[in-house]
Amino acid sequence: MCGPNLSPLMTLAGLSLVAGCGEQAALTPDIIAVPAVAETDSVGTVGDDAADDPAIWRNPDDPSQSLIIGTDKKAGIHIYDLQGRQMSFLAADAVNNIDIRTVSSAAGEVILVGASDRSDRKQPRLALYTLDSENKTLNPLNNVQVGKGEAYGFCLGMMSDSDLRAFIVTKEGTIIDMSVRLSESVPIVDVNRMFQLETQPEGCVVDDRTGMLYVGEENVGIWSFDLKQEQPQPVQFAILKAGELTADVEGLALAPEGDTGGYLLASSQGDNSYAVYDLESGKFRSRFVVEDGYIDTTSDTDGIELILGDFGPDYPGGVFVAQDGDNGEGTQNFKLLSWDAIRKALNL
Repeated sequence: MCGPNLSPLMTLAGLSLVAGCGEQAALTPDIIAVPAVAETDSVGTVGDDAADDPAIWRNPDDPSQSLIIGTDKKAGIHIYDLQGRQMSFLAADAVNNIDIRTVSSAAGEVILVGASDRSDRKQPRLALYTLDSENKTLNPLNNVQVGKGEAYGFCLGMMSDSDLRAFIVTKEGTIIDMSVRLSESVPIVDVNRMFQLETQPEGCVVDDRTGMLYVGEENVGIWSFDLKQEQPQPVQFAILKAGELTADVEGLALAPEGDTGGYLLASSQGDNSYAVYDLESGKFRSRFVVEDGYIDTTSDTDGIELILGDFGPDYPGGVFVAQDGDNGEGTQNFKLLSWDAIRKALNL
């Protein structure tokens, strides 16, 4: 612990919250502090910006045995349990952002993990793995060059039960839309089309229900793309605005409700908070920080993830994971929060 032990749901009025035991982040009264339930072991790289993006696999048979997958962009990929304990580590090239989907194949269901590989800063690569949920390990599947530029953001989306898409976001602003098909040997990856933003984006997320892709342009805001269109055009979803969203815009995550509703969450890295928007209207709803209590706060968050559903007694409605850019003593890790606690605190 490295700061005041605040009440889990209190509104911060006139307080400064210590960001990861580093420099203080000046917070305004409308930001709500929500406590973390757990934090992961630190990634292996020390003294460098290393931890980046999490993904969550929900175990349908025993949700309390679900897994967190987190990247160390200097070394590889960690797998943690819901208590934050490291289960395994796979050395890999410079994997940045990561995502996961369960898909059907000739051999049955496959838990497919994809990541953006930026080991070659001029040629983006798509790295694919399978998750062995029983042994809590990743198995390399394929690594494919898919265009030009530096691979950065990444997300997966299911356009239908048989149409799995992968999206790599480059630092140059290009969004590469790919189809991924599983064969008996290695996945087949085809580039379908490319979209463009003017400046550097990173975080992205796909709403599998509606076929909408959301992308964060770091110094501008958040854009949506309707993937059902032949050549989707960016539509502004949210812009940088004091008291709502502060550059850099980093990770994005969804809390879907019903057929089209729910919330979009964004890492507002500039003020170490997380902004929440109504998914259908784009209206800003609220923002929160991780309480600096028994488990310390987060700062400089890159990737975030949120999966709804029962994850056991600590996360009955879902689990939210955020990368922590300063975990003390030169290390970085990931913090886990209860979605029910966030909803209650923000009155969503």
